[in-house]
Amino acid sequence: MSKGQVDALLGIVFGDEGKGKVVDFFTPHYDVVARFAGGPNAGHTIIFDGKKFVLRSIPSGIFDENKINIIGNGCVVAPDLFMAEARELEAAGYQLTERLHISRRAHLILPTHRVLDRAYEAAKGKSKVGTTGKGIGPTYSDKAARIGLRVGDIENDFAPKYEALKARHLQILADLGFTDFDITEEEKKWMEGVEYMRKFHLSNTEQEINRALAEGKSVLAEGAQGSLLDIDHGTYPFVSSSSTTAGGVCTGLGVAPNTIRRVYGIFKAYSTRVGSGPFPVELFDETGDTIRHIGNEYGAVTGRNRRCGWLDLVALRYAIMINGVTDLVMMKSDVLDTFETIRVCTAYRKGDEVTTEMPYDTEGWEAVYEDLPGWNTPLTDIRTEEALPQTFKDYVAYIEKATGTPITILSVGPDREATIMR
Repeated sequence: MSKGQVDALLGIVFGDEGKGKVVDFFTPHYDVVARFAGGPNAGHTIIFDGKKFVLRSIPSGIFDENKINIIGNGCVVAPDLFMAEARELEAAGYQLTERLHISRRAHLILPTHRVLDRAYEAAKGKSKVGTTGKGIGPTYSDKAARIGLRVGDIENDFAPKYEALKARHLQILADLGFTDFDITEEEKKWMEGVEYMRKFHLSNTEQEINRALAEGKSVLAEGAQGSLLDIDHGTYPFVSSSSTTAGGVCTGLGVAPNTIRRVYGIFKAYSTRVGSGPFPVELFDETGDTIRHIGNEYGAVTGRNRRCGWLDLVALRYAIMINGVTDLVMMKSDVLDTFETIRVCTAYRKGDEVTTEMPYDTEGWEAVYEDLPGWNTPLTDIRTEEALPQTFKDYVAYIEKATGTPITILSVGPDREATIMR
């Protein structure tokens, strides 16, 4: 039997591209769907049959009862938030315990991690990163410091381990002078979540995934956030705390690089960003407001306004390079249906310097644009490539030529059916 392979599906700019919809669309073609990074700071929205679901920690393949879904070792899990998310799905009629497996090596987000998140942000003053406040950064910090708690710890003498780490956190908070908080009720719900998690398959998922590959099965690796939020290759320090690129698939699931077959890079027909950090294409005018309104650009987890701008080819080419993207997936094409002119950022300028490559210091750069004609045609009900307006096809071809990468999937609306394969 030939060995199975892994396909990676990544957000390749600043996240919020619509990964959940694409994973849901792809799921029938895979045996296993696995999240490899991030935690409840991600919000993957899926709409089908008139219903809307927002997944935060649970992989987006969960709606197919015949597929195994895995929360990999590269993820961080908040038991109380996981419980709330899972119960919502169970209430909607989805049975999770047999098809959702959680890595014992995934780290746990404690209530005190969330307090630390707020304390660290408050201490930054005007230099805030703009975190979701879910405790993600402090949890990954404890992981790197080798003091964190993992999912597998709940199976063996958990209480003293929890109390020891909690005490360490409380001491840090006292040292910071950040003492105005009460986690009593939150902690009760968190402990309830720990008990709830015990009924799931807590697994050595790296071995489970590699057994599946040895049996010739296929795995879809689902990313979180975007490549420009990667801890190493993103716009540091305005980044997430995990490896959000294709390299994170290997470390976050325990698979070898030679098992990865295709890398699908998801991007929007325009650009958005949540939180602080450089964003050369950001629009502060009516056009930016219009894109935000039509595209419903508000955070799935936080509800925050997303910063909106035109497509950024500098960022897109950089993300394609560091991920080895084989296929592009363009989302939200329909949001630009009514624009007479579509602008595309082809370079950055700072003073007399112009660059088409992603700079190390991304602050202070301005976008250099090229103008393209809009298509002025509603795309949402179109289901074949042949029926697409020529001006839109020209926009697609322009991006393909500029990036040297084929766009193989076009999304023209939020429903799973509004997807065109090329």
